[in-house]
Amino acid sequence: MNFARIAHLVDVAKTIFSRRVYTLITIIKYGMYPGIKFGKNISFIGIPKFKNKPGGKIVIGNSCIFLSKPKSNLIGVNRPCIISTQTSIAEVIIGNNCGFSGTVIGAFTKIQLQDNVRCGANTLITDSDWHTDDPRCGISQPILIEKNVWLGEGVKVLKGVVIGENTVIGAGSVVTKSIPTNVVAAGNPCKVIKSL
Repeated sequence: MNFARIAHLVDVAKTIFSRRVYTLITIIKYGMYPGIKFGKNISFIGIPKFKNKPGGKIVIGNSCIFLSKPKSNLIGVNRPCIISTQTSIAEVIIGNNCGFSGTVIGAFTKIQLQDNVRCGANTLITDSDWHTDDPRCGISQPILIEKNVWLGEGVKVLKGVVIGENTVIGAGSVVTKSIPTNVVAAGNPCKVIKSL
């Protein structure tokens, strides 16, 4: 057996061990919080941050993975995953088999991700302008990301957006308006480039 193969096996073993440890710590830390519900077979590398306003709801489906450690994704994760509700009526609903790398989700109303959504490194999903006491801000509006959507690295999804099933959003895009199903879209503001 050559050195490269041994090194690879050591890395795999370290990843499996650290995933189990971080998952245990995260479930112990946040699993008893009111309004937070974890599905089965969730895994964590690094410690994410969950903050649930009293009355709010955070529901994570089965077999989701959260990468919060800087080297847990080789494209580079520059912050832990942060999932929060900011009002007593806010909801974050995440389906099954979703993946997150340094993703921030902040809900004032409702943010829903259906099954098999991939959120690339350092993505942001928020349904509000955040400064709700400033009259220049608009009202918060729900977000829906449908099944099998892939958000590239650094994508920002802003309030009132629906992203259709099987759509890919290119890296660095800012999604300010709804995007249809089965397309590739990119840019600032994000626009459809081609159909899939």
